Amino acid sequence: MGNGEWVVVLDISTQSLSPRWLSEVKHRIGHCITFGLTTPQIHEAGKILTAIAKDWRELVAGSEGFLTARERRSMFRLPVVWGEQDSMGHVNNVVYNRYAETGRIGWASNYSKYIDPENADAWRGLWTPKGEGLILRKITTEFKFPMQYPDHVTIYHKLAKQPVEGTDTFDLHVLILSELHQRPAARVVEDCVLYDYRKGKKTPIRPFMLDVLQETWRLQEEAKRENSKRVVDILDRVRRLEVDSWDRPDAVEDMGSSQSR
Repeated sequence: MGNGEWVVVLDISTQSLSPRWLSEVKHRIGHCITFGLTTPQIHEAGKILTAIAKDWRELVAGSEGFLTARERRSMFRLPVVWGEQDSMGHVNNVVYNRYAETGRIGWASNYSKYIDPENADAWRGLWTPKGEGLILRKITTEFKFPMQYPDHVTIYHKLAKQPVEGTDTFDLHVLILSELHQRPAARVVEDCVLYDYRKGKKTPIRPFMLDVLQETWRLQEEAKRENSKRVVDILDRVRRLEVDSWDRPDAVEDMGSSQSR
């Protein structure tokens, strides 16, 4: 896309972007500023950077369907502990699974505290071996980059597919975000089973839970659509700045001259 060519992105899967796409956008804007921008262009660059600084979690996680509101996030800015590092100075691989597990309890707790308090006892029972609980059958972890101390992690869970009547299993997708680097440090898939401890066997999801989780699925899809559009809009606006600054035939880098363009 050189020599002034401007391509508008119409559709995009944010998960298919570079994991560093957010920092790359900042770098691209900085490159535009280096070549000199008009006052309106400077204001536009400022608006883009402000949106990224304010809503980066929604842009990164929300565009994939993770719900980022206070009553929906699994864990927010959990400190990385120095002792969680291995001999190489990286957070040990086992710790990421612990993050996911802690986040799963937080995810379930949200239903009892914020989302469906009328059935709080039943939701709280999901992490106790007393009635109907949620058992982890399998966990798969994809490590994206090695985190180090100091850092914080924010953890989000989402339903991998729409829940249906009679189901007794479902997958949760987990995003573990590094707050320092503002990108995923790991992705986890939790294969979970609903288990009745009293009967000693799997049990189908209860009707009230099904209704609540179906609404969660609807909100996930809505978040994905809305935030993906925001990402596309930001990338489009950054491309406009590039075409109007350095990526044009007569572009000259601003070396600090007092002359205005």
